[in-house]
Amino acid sequence: MDLDAIDSIPKGKGSTALVAGLCEAARKFGYTVGGFDAYIATNVIGSAGLSSSASFEMLLCAVINHFFNGDAIDYAHYARMGQYSENHFWNKASGLMDQMACAVGGTILLDFAGGDVKYEKVDFSFDSIDCDEIIINTGKGHAALDAEYSSIPDEMHAVARLCGKTNLCEVDEDTFVENLPALREKIGNDRAVLRALHYFEEVKRVEEAEKALAEGRPEAMLDILNRSGQSSWEWLQNIYVPTAPQEQPIALALALAKLYLAKKNGKSAVRVHGGGFAGVIMCVVPKEETKDFTAFMARYFGEDAIYVTGIRQTGAAVIA
Repeated sequence: MDLDAIDSIPKGKGSTALVAGLCEAARKFGYTVGGFDAYIATNVIGSAGLSSSASFEMLLCAVINHFFNGDAIDYAHYARMGQYSENHFWNKASGLMDQMACAVGGTILLDFAGGDVKYEKVDFSFDSIDCDEIIINTGKGHAALDAEYSSIPDEMHAVARLCGKTNLCEVDEDTFVENLPALREKIGNDRAVLRALHYFEEVKRVEEAEKALAEGRPEAMLDILNRSGQSSWEWLQNIYVPTAPQEQPIALALALAKLYLAKKNGKSAVRVHGGGFAGVIMCVVPKEETKDFTAFMARYFGEDAIYVTGIRQTGAAVIA
């Protein structure tokens, strides 16, 4: 890619478009960009909801930062560069969450209120509760689902605007529910209302998780994850594509995992992972159940679709 001809890069597809967007964003934010050769290898599943694009973006941000900016770029600007690239060069309404998670690493608390990006590292891993995190690829990727993903923030912003605000974090939930009959008529979109309600409750679940971890109750995360996942299914509605209701691999994977784990009566969690609509689910199971559970799920999705993984504590970093 020629840094003097970024405008000539085709937008909307391909890794080159993301690189172009990152370089343009870096310059807009006042940073320096230079040329380099890179060989990149990955085992992140592409187009499956595991932040593959954000991982790639944060890797390139680390390269740009280290070689051309003296390691002066902070993680928040890493994330903004990735967001800019996706918004302007991939036409995706990406936020900052995936980028921040990949940049910082580990379990983190995020707060985007007021237009700022604040984060805090939290001491938590599934190993600490004797569980494994298992990712199951249901077989269909995210490549053609841009409109579905964009509909979520678009509808939430539309609800916020009708409440006289820009973002839902500025809207009081109790006032929203109290005025819902009139708002519902104005909105004319019950799904948007449900998605707004999911947002309000999801913020509370994050606060609940923060409190549980601070009090030394890490196993409470499992119940919170289950409730969050159920809300994604019922309220956020990102489990299948409405225009193709006959295809529901995420829902099928969730149902099978829940059926298996319900018989074990042990600690576990099952939920959609990533943006949803297609891609992967996340299961948290006791380590003693991992072998049998993965064998059960492999019967339906194949052994190569099962990934026993964990929360990487290091984000985008220079290691040599």
